[in-house]
Amino acid sequence: MDVKEVESAIEGILFAAGEPVGVERLCMTLEIDRATADAVCQRLADQYSYERRGIRLVKLENCYQLCSAPEYADYIRRAFESRRPAKLSQPALEVLAIIAYYQPTTKAYVDQIRGVDSAYTVGLLTERDLIEECGRLAVPGRPILYRTTQNFLRSFGLSSLEELPDLPSASEEEEQLTLDMQNQVERLREQAEASDSEQIGDEELVAAATALAQQEGASEAEKG
Repeated sequence: MDVKEVESAIEGILFAAGEPVGVERLCMTLEIDRATADAVCQRLADQYSYERRGIRLVKLENCYQLCSAPEYADYIRRAFESRRPAKLSQPALEVLAIIAYYQPTTKAYVDQIRGVDSAYTVGLLTERDLIEECGRLAVPGRPILYRTTQNFLRSFGLSSLEELPDLPSASEEEEQLTLDMQNQVERLREQAEASDSEQIGDEELVAAATALAQQEGASEAEKG
């Protein structure tokens, strides 16, 4: 199979899939190595972009997917207006921000940070395929661990979680709060690993996470 055939085959596979396809699956199916698969996908992505086509090829961690070009979003939205999902509410953004920055984590931890029950919002985000279950924590009750999905990456234009923007600079109190939160999450991760569990407009996520940190800091100050 020459390079052009590989290119056409990958294009056909991604179009037919309608969802992210792992690069290892492409390699197995077409009997090519990882470097070739990545190079062909990058060439296709560059070609779609250069020719201003209506589709784009995006990389989502170790997967590739065909999607519509962002510059034609208004036309696409207009064509499928009745199918357009509702925008995320502020509570939903808050929960999503916590899970995105501190994953994998439990609903109880999300509740602890927000100070309210998040069961409905966690269920909504799961239905929207922005978060998913990824195992259980090795503590009494075995609470479910949640993480973000590939759909989350695609929705926020990210190739991997490493591209999440850093949280804005904070005061010493807020920095200490964030450090305490990170330490708690690290302990959760260690417990999860011990039990052999499996392991978005970015500005809105950052704003939601920062607001939560400030709110928690204010609560601690009032208690003091």
